[in-house]
Amino acid sequence: MQIKNRQQMLIIVAGVAIGLLVADSLVLTPLIKSWKSRLVQIADLRKKVDNGEKLIKREDALKSRWELMQKNALPNNNSLAEQQVLKAFDSWSQDARISVNSITPQWKRDSEEYQTLECRVDASGTAGTLAKFLFNLERDPMALKIESVEINARDKEGKNLSLGLQTSGLVLNGVEEKR
Repeated sequence: MQIKNRQQMLIIVAGVAIGLLVADSLVLTPLIKSWKSRLVQIADLRKKVDNGEKLIKREDALKSRWELMQKNALPNNNSLAEQQVLKAFDSWSQDARISVNSITPQWKRDSEEYQTLECRVDASGTAGTLAKFLFNLERDPMALKIESVEINARDKEGKNLSLGLQTSGLVLNGVEEKR
């Protein structure tokens, strides 16, 4: 009888082991995966709530910044926008006493909400006059962004420099002009 009891015991132990493996693969492992996925989801939601609270705290500053961007954006008329930018470049170059060799405007329409007026400016002057020109451009509230600047020496001493400048101006479509 001992052999039969031993066989029954081994069958029971094997059945329990198989049952545990099945329970692990069908119940425990999916529960652990679900738990981990929920932890990630909870962490993501907490992060979003924190970001939302920060945005709420900065609401006034963001609204005033957006109003400033709308106010300083270029007009929603291509010829007026080009004219405004060209006048600004002329004013900045006269103030800085540099000579502008060429200004090449080009329109980019990447979105229905906005478009950009990209301008390539080639100018020449001394280090001081070019610095003043760039300072005037950056200081102006107009919605222009300097994309790239190239400065090269035109003589051996490096006193006369050439400037290659790429800017982009923002035009908000559908925003009424507030000027």
